[in-house]
Amino acid sequence: MNRFDRITAILIQLQSRKIVKAQELAERFEISLRTVYRDINSLAEAGVPIMGEAGVGYSIMDGYRLPPVMFTKEEARTFITAEKLMEKFTDFSTQSQYQSAMYKIKAVLRSSEKSMVENLENQIAVRLNSKPFSTQKSNTLDVLLKSITEKKIARITYTAVNSDEPMERVIEPVGIYHENSYWYTIGYCHLRNDYRNFRSDRILEIELTEKTFENQHAPLKDFLAHDWETKNLRLIRIKVERRVVPYFQDQKYYYGFVSETVKGNDVEMSFLTASIDGFARWYLMIAPNATILEPESLKEKLRKLITEISQKL
Repeated sequence: MNRFDRITAILIQLQSRKIVKAQELAERFEISLRTVYRDINSLAEAGVPIMGEAGVGYSIMDGYRLPPVMFTKEEARTFITAEKLMEKFTDFSTQSQYQSAMYKIKAVLRSSEKSMVENLENQIAVRLNSKPFSTQKSNTLDVLLKSITEKKIARITYTAVNSDEPMERVIEPVGIYHENSYWYTIGYCHLRNDYRNFRSDRILEIELTEKTFENQHAPLKDFLAHDWETKNLRLIRIKVERRVVPYFQDQKYYYGFVSETVKGNDVEMSFLTASIDGFARWYLMIAPNATILEPESLKEKLRKLITEISQKL
């Protein structure tokens, strides 16, 4: 990257965040701190109102805006790919907002890039094998993000995996993450007086209240890095015929898959689950080709389910 492109990129990064540290710029562009200082001085001499404070970082005076930027073809292609993912992996409200942002981005593309983007839009598709949200017009993700940023308590109607009846929960969301085709939020549940994991497609209704958070929460990464949920999980070990394992490779991750070991013609698999009942219902699908190693409670649950099924035949 030449110096002109680098200085332009630095200006864009300064506009994208409230405060940017010199060390962050040095690491991103792989330059020395001395070079960072020199580039910042060049921007200031060009009339960009940059404010710097030792030990804090650089910021741009409120109200200053960079004129429209020309995107490269590579960047334009990335936007289209991201748009397709947003259409499938986010809720209706977030999709609408992103689409509005895309119109603004496309407006500053050169004619050649616009033609390329229009052609490429019909050549990219994202297919899902699950419904990440409870309704097609869901605003779940949008409300959760508002709750997190504004620190306002959210009220949800939620159906837990081990219950058929929806229940109202009052939560303080810590953050959201995407895993195995679903969005999840980790939040402090006022009903349980503890942190819980909530899956997006089980949130039937959601609304933001005017009540502010009552607790201080650690960053999301701290929750994801530690086994804070393990106190609610049960270990399950099963043995499955090796030849049938490929048929449910993707499904196993939805039921707490941890590890597997190949032993001859069989595969021993370990799971951690919060719902023995939910696991038992899934296990029925592979039961003719599998054996339960532990726990005994899973065997008892299956015996009960099989009896209930046989009585209806």
